[in-house]
Amino acid sequence: MTEPSLRRVEPSLRRVGHKGADLIAPGNTRQSFDAALAVGVDMIEFDVLPEREGDGLILAHDYEDAGGRVPHSLDEGLAHLASEAFAGVELDVDLKLPGYELRVVEALRTHRLIERTLISSQYRSSLACIRAAEPALRLGWSIPKLRRDPTQSPALALPALAALRVARLVLPGRASAAMRAGHCDALMAQWRFVTPRLVESIRSAGGELYVWTVDELPRLRALEALGVTGVITNDPRLFAALAT
Repeated sequence: MTEPSLRRVEPSLRRVGHKGADLIAPGNTRQSFDAALAVGVDMIEFDVLPEREGDGLILAHDYEDAGGRVPHSLDEGLAHLASEAFAGVELDVDLKLPGYELRVVEALRTHRLIERTLISSQYRSSLACIRAAEPALRLGWSIPKLRRDPTQSPALALPALAALRVARLVLPGRASAAMRAGHCDALMAQWRFVTPRLVESIRSAGGELYVWTVDELPRLRALEALGVTGVITNDPRLFAALAT
């Protein structure tokens, strides 16, 4: 009697809340983290910056964001996320600038969050610094390194789209090489850069692919069909529609 063949089962899409759940409650706040938890995310992404004046670390995407409110400190945010309610939720700590990596690592150690945290950055130097200091932390290389979307500018749209075509050709090789060399464990890619070849290249290298920032259900469905590891959205309520 022959043994039944084993069918490979792909892991389900990981549901990631951007800044918590930025379209439900203001992002990078405890309220936004609670909102993401309430709709059933697998991971919460949030941003960390150094204070402009002072030596603290704050939860904010940029200084304009921080100036419009009183931001939580990193310690306040981690204390909230270390509570029992969030025990099953992973974290993506996104470092917006280089230079304070070791302070973030130490804060994660203090709150015993190393094992369920991924640190992401656009700066490869930051990832190297963290890898040397704490090999147990997973690392995500975030691309592209842009402050604004050039495709939204009439003057820059055409050259930006030409550069995008080139990037989509070379990125699979660059990303898989970085993962095989141990420089990162995941690629955090803006959705325009994602291709079937990129998905397969990262899978073959044993890495993960998280896609940002997706707030439209058709695009979310398409990325799930491609087999990306996870999708980062401002509205994690969208994930409930994938099962219908």
